[in-house]
Amino acid sequence: MDVRVANHQVDTGESLREHAERRIAEITEKYFSRSIGANVTFGRGPSNDFTCDIVAPVRQGVVLKASHNAREAEMAFNGAADRIEKQLRRYMRRLKDHKADDGAQAYVENAGYTIFSGSGGGNEDEAGSPTIVAETRVDIPDSSVSDAVMLMDLRNTNALLFKNSGTGELNMVYRREDGNIGWVEPRAS
Repeated sequence: MDVRVANHQVDTGESLREHAERRIAEITEKYFSRSIGANVTFGRGPSNDFTCDIVAPVRQGVVLKASHNAREAEMAFNGAADRIEKQLRRYMRRLKDHKADDGAQAYVENAGYTIFSGSGGGNEDEAGSPTIVAETRVDIPDSSVSDAVMLMDLRNTNALLFKNSGTGELNMVYRREDGNIGWVEPRAS
């Protein structure tokens, strides 16, 4: 496994580099041996604390990300590594639960929806079109709604378009401002 440790305007030493490589290798061997690699970056935060960012691509389209701030570089790394380990543990548990179900998840034709009354926000007159910041091509996975939520979490995105394996239609899940998950499905013709 390829673990790259980088320092951004800070010197952490060789022992911390070895500790980071060893800990990331242990985590991936314990939970997900097919991991491609990981990037560990140390830096300084706004209050002169150490920051540690870990980015670990696990499989196609799934990237685990974690960061942590602490007074010492090793504490920052251990906090971020704990978060990566927690994400992998949840991912593996969801995969095991999914396999135990044997695809027995049923599609509910007329699912109940809760409608929350919104605030009466006014229309803002915009001078022009918004700027497109980034454009990328992504795969559209064929999955159940619960698997799509898991993929959205693992890809660290706010929304995911997927092909619903229960209906064959394109659906979308997204993270709402209140922290809950929203699910959009096409209206039946």
